[in-house]
Amino acid sequence: MSDRPSFILFITDQHRADFLGCYGHPLVKTPNIDAMAAQGVSFDRFYVSSPVCMPNRASLMTARMPSSHGVRSNGIPLSKENVTFVELLKDAGYKTALIGKSHLQNFTGKPAILPRSETRPGFYRASGALAEAVRHDLLSPVYSQEEPDFWAGPQPRVETPFYGFDHVELVTGHGDEVGGDYTAWLLGRCPEAASLVGPTNQLDHDYVCPQAVRTAVPEELYSTSYIAERAMAWLEENGDQEQPFFLMVSFPDPHHPFNPPGRFWDMYAPENFPVPEAFQRNDWTPPPHVAGIMKERETGRAALKGMGTIGCSPREAQEAQALTCGMISMIDEAVGRVRSLPAAQEAIGIFTSDHGDHLGDHRMLLKGAEHYEQLIRVPFIWSEPGDGKAGTRANQIGQTHDIGPTILERARIESAIGMQGRPLLEGGRDAALVQYDHQKENPNIGIGPRVHTLRTERWRLSLICGVEWGELYDLEADPGEFVNLWDCPDHAGVRAHLTERLARAEMDAVDRAPFPTGLA
Repeated sequence: MSDRPSFILFITDQHRADFLGCYGHPLVKTPNIDAMAAQGVSFDRFYVSSPVCMPNRASLMTARMPSSHGVRSNGIPLSKENVTFVELLKDAGYKTALIGKSHLQNFTGKPAILPRSETRPGFYRASGALAEAVRHDLLSPVYSQEEPDFWAGPQPRVETPFYGFDHVELVTGHGDEVGGDYTAWLLGRCPEAASLVGPTNQLDHDYVCPQAVRTAVPEELYSTSYIAERAMAWLEENGDQEQPFFLMVSFPDPHHPFNPPGRFWDMYAPENFPVPEAFQRNDWTPPPHVAGIMKERETGRAALKGMGTIGCSPREAQEAQALTCGMISMIDEAVGRVRSLPAAQEAIGIFTSDHGDHLGDHRMLLKGAEHYEQLIRVPFIWSEPGDGKAGTRANQIGQTHDIGPTILERARIESAIGMQGRPLLEGGRDAALVQYDHQKENPNIGIGPRVHTLRTERWRLSLICGVEWGELYDLEADPGEFVNLWDCPDHAGVRAHLTERLARAEMDAVDRAPFPTGLA
């Protein structure tokens, strides 16, 4: 019997903290996740390091901010130069496994869209390794193991160890058109599965929400069921506790397209969800980037099938919330099945999410450069058998890059020099720093929008690169974030103070790796 604990980390995708029963949602049914919270500690002020997939998952793995680990935005694979906390667990004797979504590498197969600067007339531009300020090998095959071309090859298999994971079974993509190891599993059970997936094969419905897809894939063949089945199989084979283990169970849901399968499609009625407050107010002036998103939708220019934020109607907001709750309830049942195994009951259970989704709040869907609570605040539950903290609510601020150091601290393993996360069980932060960078153009910000946010116990300050305006909200007086105090003379002192704190937080996030090799 090992004297170090085992861990199971459940992580979901676009899952706001307020869309769990244990966080007070009046409608969503999540008895199994609620049970984890009842047996452990729920963190009420837990924030992402970045509100998009790849940067935040890289922060989870490396315990570092995007500006340090290099995955500033989606589309940049995580370099193997980074040490992950999973590698430290493996080095200390842990079995390690990942079942489900990784997204540490690109998985669309599409080229980058961020334009490179043009070569000026009469100027020479270097190519190859000298074209960028930092040499890298991110175009090598080792960084294409999540891409469609890799999985289209003969008998593809992820090369392990994969960022520290000895065992990997991947699900790539979102919705029902997902790939990775899941594809072979699906075709083995349903050879005609190609006739079931995607919007062209969907079942009839009357929903109007963009990307509402009533998948024809039955729930027993959906990726959430696959992940639960394979996680249970791994635990039954490896969870004997003779050797401690770390298992990451990673769900691509909830995410758009909104396509919960089977009974989860109509488990929740849209009309039971309240119309978000922004639709009921006539005294709200959206900040320029939010106003630009609304105008795009009003003028028919919004990318309704894309990944970025779009404007929405009240009915679309209600439908998106109902369908998201269907996906969450399916995940909850999967969590319950995995946690029913003896090995899982003896392990420390952890639950968190990648980032949030507007789901109609502020009249928007999906995610982007808007750092409202709905995007940056996610659940974090630490459920440890017999630790005497059952049902505790923690109010200190924590972030995604604190998860790895918290696990390492409990396993009595030192973090690597340069890891920036802090053990959450030892006390929290006085503020969260959130970094956002993207390839796509954002209305009224421009191409390659960059937004950095400081979230304190009371305030949210967001600085936006390339513009003179910003955002400042008093969430104590204005929890809905409708009154932007950026230009308010009465709050000039608060703005200056928070700007200084943001600068100090950015300094704290500057790399301390590599460590000095000598005294020069």
